[in-house]
Amino acid sequence: MNRSKPFRIGRMIAAIAATGVVGVASAQQDFSDVQIVTTDLGSGIAMLAGRGGNIAVSTGPDGALLVDDQFAPLTDKIRAAVAKQSSAPIRFLLNTHWHGDHAGGNENFGRAGVLILAHDNVRERLSSDQYMAAQDRHVPAAPEAAWPVVTYEDGVTLHLNGQTIEVVHVDPAHTDGDSLVRFIEADVIHTGDTFFAGRYPFIDLSSGGRIDGMIDAQERALALASPDTRIIPGHGPVVGRAALRANREMLISVRDRVRKMVERGLDRRAVLRARPSREFDPEFGGGFMLPDRFVGLVYDSLVADRYPEGKI
Repeated sequence: MNRSKPFRIGRMIAAIAATGVVGVASAQQDFSDVQIVTTDLGSGIAMLAGRGGNIAVSTGPDGALLVDDQFAPLTDKIRAAVAKQSSAPIRFLLNTHWHGDHAGGNENFGRAGVLILAHDNVRERLSSDQYMAAQDRHVPAAPEAAWPVVTYEDGVTLHLNGQTIEVVHVDPAHTDGDSLVRFIEADVIHTGDTFFAGRYPFIDLSSGGRIDGMIDAQERALALASPDTRIIPGHGPVVGRAALRANREMLISVRDRVRKMVERGLDRRAVLRARPSREFDPEFGGGFMLPDRFVGLVYDSLVADRYPEGKI
C-alpha cells in the first residue's frame, strides 16, 4: 500500500463527523431507533439500508453473502433482516473498503465464523492504526477477527447461489482499497463509496482517495453496466445507469474547473469563493457533503497530485 507522506487539507471536521458516514466510533451514536429497510432486487439479491453504507445481500442454497456490514451495533438487526430473506446462514462478507460505516460489523461476523474478503489495502488499513485527516481523527487498528481472511490485488470471482459475482478493484478513488461488486445474472452492481447517489461524494484523501480515481471508478462501473442494470450506491437509493452517468459528468465538470484554477495559481479560499460547483448544487448539494466541503476536497486532491511534497 502506498504510504505517501500526508498532506495538509482544509478542515471539515464537525459536519462530517456528525453524519457517521465514514465511521465515527459507534460508541458515540445511538442505534436503538435504526430500522433495516430491505429492497428486493430479485434473483435472491436485495439491498439493506440502515445507518451507514448500503448493504447488498445474496441469499440461496449456498448461504448468504453480504457486501458491507455497516456499524457493529447493527449486526443483530442485519442478521434479522437477512433471516427474513432466507434461513440459510451468513457465510461470506465482502468489504468494498475499510471505513467503519461499511466494515464496522466485521469483528462480530468474523467471530461468528463468516469468511471476510476484501482488497489487500483493506486488510492493511483495518490491521493498523489510521488517521483520517478530514475528521482530524485517529482510528485504532481493528481486532484481528475483523480483518479480511481472503484478500486480492485486482479482483476475484465468486460463484454462489446461482450468481457469478465479479469483484473488481479500482485504483485509488474513495480510498485506495475500493471494489465494485457485480452480480452478473441479476444485473446488479454495488459500487461502494465510489458513487454517492444524488449527492456530492466524500473522498478520503488520507486513505489514498483521489478525484481522478472517483471518475475512473465510475467509468469502470458504467462499462460493466447494461441499460437495465440496478446500481446500489454506497449511499442513497438504488438507481439506474443514467444516474451514475450524470454523477460522473458532474465530477468531471467540477474537477476540470478546479484544475484550471489550480493551474492559474488560485489558493483554496479563492477557489471556494468562485463556487465552481454552483450549477450542480441544487441537485447534488443536499447531502452531508456540502458544496464547499466537496469543492475543497477536489482542490486538495488536485493540489496533492500536483505538489506531492506538500509545497504549493
